[in-house]
Amino acid sequence: MKKLSIGLVLIMIFALFAGCNNSKTDDVIKVGINYELTGEVATYGQSSVEGIELAIEEINKAGGVNGKKIEAVKYDNKSEESTAMTLTTRLINQDKVVAIMGPATSGSFNSTIPVAIDNKIPVASGSATADNVTIDESGNLKEYAFRICYTDSYQGTAMANFALDNLKKEKAIIIKDNSSDYGKGLAENFNRTFTAGGGTVVSELAYVKGDTDFNAILTSVTGQDFDVIFIPGYYNEAGLIIKQARAMGIDVPILGVDGFDSPELVNLAGEDALTNVYFSNHYSSLDESKVVKDFITNFKAKYNKEPDAFNALGYDLAKFIADGLSRAEEINGESLKEALASTKDFEGVTGSFSIDENHNTVKAVIIIELENGKQVSSIRAGN
Repeated sequence: MKKLSIGLVLIMIFALFAGCNNSKTDDVIKVGINYELTGEVATYGQSSVEGIELAIEEINKAGGVNGKKIEAVKYDNKSEESTAMTLTTRLINQDKVVAIMGPATSGSFNSTIPVAIDNKIPVASGSATADNVTIDESGNLKEYAFRICYTDSYQGTAMANFALDNLKKEKAIIIKDNSSDYGKGLAENFNRTFTAGGGTVVSELAYVKGDTDFNAILTSVTGQDFDVIFIPGYYNEAGLIIKQARAMGIDVPILGVDGFDSPELVNLAGEDALTNVYFSNHYSSLDESKVVKDFITNFKAKYNKEPDAFNALGYDLAKFIADGLSRAEEINGESLKEALASTKDFEGVTGSFSIDENHNTVKAVIIIELENGKQVSSIRAGN
């Protein structure tokens, strides 16, 4: 009888603690953060995560999502596609997250999508711009993949139209990153739009990730007749290309893309070289709207620095996921996927958007002008 009583007491104690653990779990919603915190494109991941963490802090301070706090599980994928895929599996199977934010780059994000589809857990990126991120080569929807940025085709088209219509340029040189789908896709869409609009692509030259000496490429074009250069690539190489081009006396306007947006661009190119340079982006600190001003104020209060576009995209991404969770019928991957897909008129720091049938957003491209390495003006192009 005594043994039975002790047994019953132990069972009751175990049930009590089990109930406490379940209650604690029920009070939070776990989401994953799978970003490039070290490695070749770490500045993109670091900036994105700063924005994400600010947004989650604000959401939780305001009461969470339907009374539940968001708990983020964060990992560094080291800017490696294989690591990003492995971490997706870990976040889903071990950490039991209901959604995953990141990675930042299209290649790494694409590597996570098959795992997400197999496990019916949404993955969303703030900055994966490649056209094949949410639909495959056959045009089939990758139903658990989402993004809140515009596509490469849209971005390349916008920069070609800007060169033709705003700068009144007619003869372009393209210097592209031939080692990435990002660079090749942007170059293709710029070329197509620029030539269709009456411009001429005088020459299209290529480099690969990790190159540092571009003098041979630049020397080969010095004798050609051109009035603008388009560089579809990341800041790592673009900064050095700009520096070396200006040192050779090439002073035509240089156009870039959202891959330019990093503090490292100024460090690599030097302030003096970054004049008459324009690049497409998702956000500008020059925007006077209240939502942008509030974001800048809150970001500076937390991090003591000015936010960049990847900070803003990370912030909007976390708010986008929280908005979906607040509307989901249940807190699971399937319900969240349906809620995210039905997003309409989401008001973010990077603009207002709805999610279309391909899980993309179509919103205005912001084109930023640099003078001595500083942003001096911005315009909205497109929708």
